[in-house]
Amino acid sequence: MKIISMIPARYSASRFPAKLMQDLEGKTVILRTYEATVATKLFDEVYVVTDSNIIFDEITSNGGKAIMSVKEHQSGSDRIAEAVAGLDVDIVVNVQGDEPFTERESLEKVLKAFTDDHNKEIDLASLMVEIHDWDEINNPNTVKVIVDQNNFALYFSRSPIPYPRDKEAGARYFKHKGIYAFRKEALLDFYKLPMQFIEATEKIECIRYLEYGKRIKMVETTVEGVEIDTPEDLERAKKLWK
Repeated sequence: MKIISMIPARYSASRFPAKLMQDLEGKTVILRTYEATVATKLFDEVYVVTDSNIIFDEITSNGGKAIMSVKEHQSGSDRIAEAVAGLDVDIVVNVQGDEPFTERESLEKVLKAFTDDHNKEIDLASLMVEIHDWDEINNPNTVKVIVDQNNFALYFSRSPIPYPRDKEAGARYFKHKGIYAFRKEALLDFYKLPMQFIEATEKIECIRYLEYGKRIKMVETTVEGVEIDTPEDLERAKKLWK
């Protein structure tokens, strides 16, 4: 099975413009993420896929591999799908560009979902982390996921799911971590399918897979790290890096 990693990287970001080019203890966020992904030694190839000459030059000038997008894209999955269409690969792992604390243990868990999937029931696999802080559960910047008894995703939302009408019912809350592994065919299907109103409303791309009947296996991890969505996140990341 040939496995590659693609890191989608936009220069602009609504909450934190140019966040991927911010300094994180001597290197940019995107370079830290690229190097961390390579360091896992899990992939045949690692690429940054970008619409930005600045990010492209940052990666290639530091010895990395980057691909320029041909078209404008609304999501990271669309950007990756364009890049892998002509490549001979089986599994594509999307590592978000703002995840400089990407590590081997969690990625291995995601990939194991495919090696154990002898009947090929899984279209995608992704990570979730249990959360307990009610501020985080209610934070719309934190995407939550609920799963069935076999840990297949039922829904993703920026709202608290399930709604805690009875806080004593024993509900567990999980944050979706921005790492996905796709079968190549599922990724190319995504690229061809139009966005529907639920995905457009929540602004969560994996909802499109659910709307079109794809199966997403969620894998629990305890490794959280810091996703850099805001300037405050960057300051937390700097402290953690030290």
